Amino acid sequence: MNPVPTASAGLRRKLADHLRSAGAIKSDQWYEAFATVPREAFVRAFAVGTQHGPVHLTPEDPQWLSTVYSDDSLLTRFDAAGVPTSSSTLPTLMALMLEALDVADGNRVLEVATGTGYNAALLSHRVGDGNVTTIEVDPELARAAERRLDRAGYRPTVLAGDGRAGHPDGGPYDRLIATCGFTGIPPAWLEQMTPGGIIVCPVGGGVVRLVVQRDGRAAGAFLPDAAFFMPVRGIGENGTVPVPPPLPDSCSSRPCFVEPSDFLDDRINFLLTLAVPRAMTRFTYDDAGDITAVHIWQPDGAWAELQHGIARQAGPRRILDAVETAIVAHRATGRPPRERYRLRVDAGRQWVSLADGGGPAWELG
Repeated sequence: MNPVPTASAGLRRKLADHLRSAGAIKSDQWYEAFATVPREAFVRAFAVGTQHGPVHLTPEDPQWLSTVYSDDSLLTRFDAAGVPTSSSTLPTLMALMLEALDVADGNRVLEVATGTGYNAALLSHRVGDGNVTTIEVDPELARAAERRLDRAGYRPTVLAGDGRAGHPDGGPYDRLIATCGFTGIPPAWLEQMTPGGIIVCPVGGGVVRLVVQRDGRAAGAFLPDAAFFMPVRGIGENGTVPVPPPLPDSCSSRPCFVEPSDFLDDRINFLLTLAVPRAMTRFTYDDAGDITAVHIWQPDGAWAELQHGIARQAGPRRILDAVETAIVAHRATGRPPRERYRLRVDAGRQWVSLADGGGPAWELG
């Protein structure tokens, strides 16, 4: 299958070379896919994030095509409040996840979160579009992606629906890849996989690679790289949690050894995405640009503020208590990186712990 000709062949090859030299691409098949599929066919208008806010680009801008083939995430859709709701993922991360999927010729692949359609095109190029099913929660995005895929010469099955339910009519699948963030693995996916099938999915602040067993159990380790995807969402949602009102004077207050700067430590931050799932954070800075406080909240109304060694908390649970427990465990086990953690699914239970079984476990919902 050959996509429409474009003037970007050199840029595509340059991006593929970059991904190979960075170690994200290891196989000739994925190198050829990135060097062939035209990313610009899927990201006509987009924005790139900067410290001053998003910068929007269209094909009329001189830097548009070179930005398309930069190793950057491209924001492709915003809601009425200006919150990004869809993007084209960082190519390095896309390549790492596709390699982790370990596809073979003829594998049937389910993709959750079609977005622009670019990842579905790469999958179609690799295994054939007749073997690819992709699901997008936003019907308008699904229709637009299907049109882009068709114009580029790829015709996978494109569906509008909630990817958390999978698509049993198209299964069983040998591989499943998700490109939005989850707090756990939807049980429906496991029921639709072949024994030995592989799931690659963002969970918390990482990406896990699971192997599904014949009895429905699954287990696998996290990839070593950080990964922060837009959260899975329903129709009309943006996946974010609004900032709650200020903490009341009646909230609990106690000394806390955790520092706001701890939230910037990547290894700690990964554990916090498991210990306090779907939590949102916001920092306060002084005139010198140093962090003076961190605010953290969850969808159910749990709300905390850490400032000057004092934790103030309110709501149904004490967020900073869970944060302290995670940080103590992290330090007691030698500050392990992501790839030492393993996610297991068994009898309806999901949990993350160190691969050797030492240390605490975090239950996932």
